[in-house]
Amino acid sequence: MNTNVWKVDKYVDNLENNPQVVDAANFLRKNEVVALPTETVYGLGGNAENDEAVAKIFAAKGRPGDNPLIIHIADRSQLSRFVTEVPETAAKLIDAFWPGPLTIIFKRKEGVLSEKATAGLDTVAVRMPDHPVALALLKTCGLPIAAPSANSSGKPSPTKAEHVLDDLNGKIAGVLDGGVTGVGVESTVIDCTAGIPVILRPGGVTKEQLEAVVGEVEEDAALKDQSARPKAPGMKYQHYAPNAPLYMVAGPKEFLQKLVTEKQAEGLRVGVLTTEENRGFYEAELVLSCGRRTELDTVAAALYDTLRSFNQGQVDIIFSEIFPNEGVGHAIMNRLEKAAGHRLITA
Repeated sequence: MNTNVWKVDKYVDNLENNPQVVDAANFLRKNEVVALPTETVYGLGGNAENDEAVAKIFAAKGRPGDNPLIIHIADRSQLSRFVTEVPETAAKLIDAFWPGPLTIIFKRKEGVLSEKATAGLDTVAVRMPDHPVALALLKTCGLPIAAPSANSSGKPSPTKAEHVLDDLNGKIAGVLDGGVTGVGVESTVIDCTAGIPVILRPGGVTKEQLEAVVGEVEEDAALKDQSARPKAPGMKYQHYAPNAPLYMVAGPKEFLQKLVTEKQAEGLRVGVLTTEENRGFYEAELVLSCGRRTELDTVAAALYDTLRSFNQGQVDIIFSEIFPNEGVGHAIMNRLEKAAGHRLITA
């Protein structure tokens, strides 16, 4: 399959009539799969109402079919088509955070969305992306679009069109290239179907921000207990992993350097994931900075690109610093834990 690449400047006016956007929308209407930029990561989009289109998403990613997908919409009025109700809590969150990096779980209507998109569940995950190119594409095609991250299953999510092509060139109809994404980690997923809202996946909207709008918010047990069954899209299997095994390291930088030196003595090429503050300290075959520790938003934005960069460095093992598990740091650590398969070395 030839994979088209449509480059679009997200700052130009009248994006809905942009020939590149219109071309990509036509492919979506034909039930083909198109990668699109959002403010979090690139998504792999297909018609959420069509089994064939959704099956193509799973096939391109190599993603297990029992993993539900997030439905992307351009206007909240679309919700009435496929959800049974919008609870008061959800309405408050929509007012506060849509468009933006927040996915909300609703009870779904039967017979509208593809059963493959919802993995047969009686709920559906929905969000409205805060990216002009994504919104223009959604409005132009006129469809609810199912879109997981546009990467091979298990690999780091894509924050650039080049990342999408690295994984999926020749497997999808096209990539709408809207430049580098902003937030860098996926949306927060929150379940509003019963009682107190529950965070199923930390992401671009923090627990503190959610509680400022709706009061008490709980976290799903699966975020703390590896044996618990996760309910959120994209959280059931190991994700975000670079090619080399990744280990998180809790302790001073001197301890991490000691681990590096030991592996080098065994003849291994070692990578270190650090931040600008500590980059000059480490002596390893590949030392990569992932933003600034004093500004965790920069770490979130650079995380997946940094994990992918280790693949070009041909390292045998990677050691990563850890980050404060609060605010957006909660999302960063969640992704690092998944990428490392929960491997943690403590000083």
